[in-house]
Amino acid sequence: MDRKKVIVITGGNSGIGKAIAKNFSKDSNVIIIGRNEERLIRTAQELGDNVTWLKADISEREQIEKLRAAITEKYNHVDVLVNNAGYIKRTTTDLDLKEAEEAWDSMVDTILKGSYLMSVAIAKYLTRPGGRIINIGSIAGITGGRSPGALGYASAKAGLHGLTYSLARELSPQGITVNAVNPGFIEKTGFTGDWPSDAIQGIIDQVPLNRAGQVEDVASAVRYLASSEASFITGEILNVNGGWVFGRG
Repeated sequence: MDRKKVIVITGGNSGIGKAIAKNFSKDSNVIIIGRNEERLIRTAQELGDNVTWLKADISEREQIEKLRAAITEKYNHVDVLVNNAGYIKRTTTDLDLKEAEEAWDSMVDTILKGSYLMSVAIAKYLTRPGGRIINIGSIAGITGGRSPGALGYASAKAGLHGLTYSLARELSPQGITVNAVNPGFIEKTGFTGDWPSDAIQGIIDQVPLNRAGQVEDVASAVRYLASSEASFITGEILNVNGGWVFGRG
């Protein structure tokens, strides 16, 4: 009988991360990481016995070191690392400079630095061959956001593309693939759950598939990139946006 894979997911306690955890929980050992302990406990209980949780702020190196120790104490390997943690704060040129810096740093530290540090921390424990790093990007990393206010978020997500390419260049010769999934508009998440209906409809009108994305759409893309069927795909940015933007990544 094949052993269960070990899947580590940052930001795994809500939205897209939770959907990814649910998808893998059917047949893998899943570790979800987040900052909200109450939500982590609730998510792990909801998803079942294959899901455990660790509380950490991945923008902090010391906390990542503790995470790595906890993960490697329980398992001697990791099969898939999904760098999903992130959030958006409004960043425009009309902000006070101090406020602009704080918002920028908080997003870049979590989305970009956190993904980098997690990748460095886990890389030597990834299965060889067959290990996977999958970064969760955003359409904003290509478009700059749907409206003003996404300077920090779009920049961090665009930086995640460069991190994906560089990690793929380094790790692919070791049998580890590194790719990113770029969601478009995904409804009913912490990012989009409170958007007004007219704004949502305006986006859907621009999507060739004529519907909003679901968290399961992203989870399925991650599942594919983590599978053996995707073993010859690395350094790829997979757009999951219903055709809202394509030909770029």
